[in-house]
Amino acid sequence: MSTDLETASNPENLERIVIEPVTRVEGHGKVTLLQDKNKHIRQARLHIVEFRGFEKFIQGRPYWELPVLVQRLCGICPVSHHLVAAKATDMLVGARQLTPTAEKIRRLMHFGQTLQSHALHFFHLCSPDLLFGFDDEVRHRNIVGVIEDHPEIAKQGVLLRKYGQEVIRLTAGKRIHGTGAIPGGVNKSLSHEEVDYLMKDIDQIIAWSIDAVALIKRIFSEHYDYHMAFATIDSNMLSLVGSDGAFDIYHGDLRARDKNGNTIFDHADYTKYNEYIKEGVKNWSYMKFPFIDAIGAENGWYRVGPLARINNCDFIGTPLAEKERIEFMAAGNGKPVQSALAYHWARLIELLHCAESIKDLLQDADISGSELINKGEMQNTGIGVIEAPRGTLFHHYEIDKDGIVTRANLIVSTTNNNQAMNESIRQVASQYLDGNQLTEPLLNQIVVAIRAYDPCLSCATHAMGKMPLEICLVDEDDKLVDRLEKRATGSITRTI
Repeated sequence: MSTDLETASNPENLERIVIEPVTRVEGHGKVTLLQDKNKHIRQARLHIVEFRGFEKFIQGRPYWELPVLVQRLCGICPVSHHLVAAKATDMLVGARQLTPTAEKIRRLMHFGQTLQSHALHFFHLCSPDLLFGFDDEVRHRNIVGVIEDHPEIAKQGVLLRKYGQEVIRLTAGKRIHGTGAIPGGVNKSLSHEEVDYLMKDIDQIIAWSIDAVALIKRIFSEHYDYHMAFATIDSNMLSLVGSDGAFDIYHGDLRARDKNGNTIFDHADYTKYNEYIKEGVKNWSYMKFPFIDAIGAENGWYRVGPLARINNCDFIGTPLAEKERIEFMAAGNGKPVQSALAYHWARLIELLHCAESIKDLLQDADISGSELINKGEMQNTGIGVIEAPRGTLFHHYEIDKDGIVTRANLIVSTTNNNQAMNESIRQVASQYLDGNQLTEPLLNQIVVAIRAYDPCLSCATHAMGKMPLEICLVDEDDKLVDRLEKRATGSITRTI
């Protein structure tokens, strides 16, 4: 982590502290803190500094390219974009219901994706902070340190991820940017040999998943009050749930609950998502700020992802994960669990559910079926929603009579969590940094709060033409020579 202190040009003569880059996350971002002469934190913001623009890139492309094209948004969660785009194109081709084989292959692919993504995030990116402490030495606070001090934990993390990637490879064609899901279904099922190959290790994967949940519970129990308070904010929660209220990461209805667990809306049709959710824009980030329309922009922001899903569902349909969900919910004393670090606990309960569900699907004869595609009457609007590892993911496409995309809107998981991440870092800044001389270990606590959300910053950026642009000129000694800023209004100012 590098930090840069410079005097901001403002009447209060505040110091601007920049944490750049935000490390051990997918994508590029930075955090800015404004501190007065008495070392009080006046402002804390997470800035997304990269721009992808996929909503514009895919305009003019034929709809059948979308499931393959949009997953280029990301190399970490391509399967989520692949599947949600396939769901949206199902609607375009009039496939109201998939064949049993197609739906189960997609679900299996999605469980593999969620398993590998959760394993990567927890073991590789977050476990160093949780195992060694937020103020551990930088040289040791990383996956290499985990390998040195906890080789069995590191090994389990690597092999859990590897197994999830093998599930993806066999269902999607390859581990990254596969082609398995197509409009109306899938292009392959699993052979009996492929099923046997995956079955060989699944019991070990389930056992390691149980160990992972036990590990996070042990970490919480050692400093329970601290972990339950750190970066804790009271928020609304949004997720998909099954028609019976069950946990479901592939398909379902939208459910939103407030900070006390009261229902805001329930079993809402996700194809009408824009009746419930609006998107705001702020001039200091490339990422939008969604909110629940009925509550308004100020109070309607919400959280998505593992924490929201476990809080929102009525039950989980696999026995081991359900047992862990019940214990997790007891920590909230009748209300939703709000701790940001509890994302890790919820994430590993989901990892266990994915392992159990993969075994169930591998034992289902439909997984090797031959009926792969359904189609109906073409439509000009397609909307898909799925629970990506990081949270609820929306893809909305409109096409013309020739099947060419004329409009696209994507609300990705990290965008849904945008306001919540900013609220969490403000809480950390206020509670732990305010009034202190800022050091790397203290600043790392800001990044720990961000990492809890497992943000995918490259997926989340798409607000073209409305954000500020900063250009810095430095000399050969890395000294700042000049800096220009183009503001949201279009004006250009020199800020040095």
